[in-house]
Amino acid sequence: MSLARNTAVIGGLTLISRLFGFARDLALAAALGAGPVADAFFAALRFPNLFRRLFAEGAFSQAFVPVYSKTLAAEGEEAANRLASEALSVLLLMVGLLSAVAIAGMSWINRALFAGYIDDRETFQLANVLTQLAMPYLVAMSATTLFSGVLNAHGRFFAAAAAPILFNLCQLVALYFVHDKPEYAALAAIVAVSISGVLQALWVWWGAHRSGARLSFPFPRLTPAVKRLFVLAAPAAIAGGALQINVMVSQALASFERGAITYLNVADRLYQLPLGLIGIAVGVAMLPRLSRLVQEGDEPGARGALDEAVALSMAFTLPAAAAMLAIPFYLLDGLYARGAFTDADAQNAALALIHYGWGVPAFVLAKIYAPAFFAREDTKAPMRYAITSMVLNIVIGAALFFGLRAMGVPGFQGLAIATSIAAWVNVLLMIRALVARGAYRPAPAAFARLARIGVASAILFAVLWFGGANREVLEAALGSKEAAIALLILGGGTFYFAVAFLVRAVTIAEVRAAFRRERGPAGGGAGLPPGLEG
Repeated sequence: MSLARNTAVIGGLTLISRLFGFARDLALAAALGAGPVADAFFAALRFPNLFRRLFAEGAFSQAFVPVYSKTLAAEGEEAANRLASEALSVLLLMVGLLSAVAIAGMSWINRALFAGYIDDRETFQLANVLTQLAMPYLVAMSATTLFSGVLNAHGRFFAAAAAPILFNLCQLVALYFVHDKPEYAALAAIVAVSISGVLQALWVWWGAHRSGARLSFPFPRLTPAVKRLFVLAAPAAIAGGALQINVMVSQALASFERGAITYLNVADRLYQLPLGLIGIAVGVAMLPRLSRLVQEGDEPGARGALDEAVALSMAFTLPAAAAMLAIPFYLLDGLYARGAFTDADAQNAALALIHYGWGVPAFVLAKIYAPAFFAREDTKAPMRYAITSMVLNIVIGAALFFGLRAMGVPGFQGLAIATSIAAWVNVLLMIRALVARGAYRPAPAAFARLARIGVASAILFAVLWFGGANREVLEAALGSKEAAIALLILGGGTFYFAVAFLVRAVTIAEVRAAFRRERGPAGGGAGLPPGLEG
């Protein structure tokens, strides 16, 4: 399938997952509010998510897919199955030991990550218990990531992209039955997280089995192939998880302001929408394609694929960023303010969202440019850039957080500013390196297309800002703020694409070409399982 087709499959299923995720967020906000219990819950969820993205999605997947694809093409299915089975056993052993250590030492770990609540013994202990209950999710998701990598290397994206839906469904079911008392709701939701991890692992294992992969669980041992895989994954753990490490640092500082962890998390959920729908979807779809082109020595084709990915991602990301910058409070008030989550909470979360908004293009571009390194089995360069961005994030974030607090204003908004600055530095360093290597040379047509996308997004910004400034008129006409924000989002999206076609940021010919079917990956099947084509 083409990059656009694969992205559409991944992005479409991610959209379904995010819609269920939005329902889950509303249920969590109504049940937990923005107080200490909510802060404890989101702190607990962030910890396994950090290591999942470092050791599973972020690092292991980016190292595994190119190596597995190369083995599949050069040595065949049996050798590829053997590599995947050996890697699975070692990965589960490593992550299982890490989880056991984390569970045993959680009270000490949270003294650093949840330091602002040390004097609040009840909330601090709740955070410890919640995090311990969430750690099995990390083990299950490590297996999920490997099975997903097998599927992606075969050009099959449906099962892996659909798996996160189970994460949201499990929590919705838990919150439906337990939502009256915040502490009980938090416990039920975090147990549902671990259950969802097991269900996701079983789901993608079934998908991999249907694709023809026959994986086993041999005794864990570091074979030469597995050693090479983990040598590649070690620096990718930093490169792929830079954003998550930055978020973790922000959370540790935010624990010194009551409610700040929740405000950052709510804003995070909105800016993660374009990152998940576009950045991660394009990056996942592009990595096997780039790996094949690089292995074949087709550097012009690889550069063209990168141009296509950047344009495709920015066509959706820039309008999303425009919305976050134009109507941050209106988005959060219309979507989240209900139950225990008040208008004042939405106003505070908007302070973070507006600064995440101008960082959104960088968050997405990092997911686009990173595969250009990973496809060439270079994980060290992205690691160096990630370290630079993390240091900047820590220094700038701490300075702004305590500086703004000293001025009598909320300091957590400075953490959002630092995260966005660090993301842009990371992306600019990657672009400079790719250009210097000759791996990236944007064509003049690519620059022109990005300029037209920018014009369409700027027009959308003006329209949304005008709509937000006249929200009372919209709400009076439609009867509720929810209906008004829904109309503004849907109407704004429709208007943007109309303008995009008008200024030729997107053309019918380009859309048809983008969705034209390509040949499948070497050594494996193409497309999705029968009956599941996008």
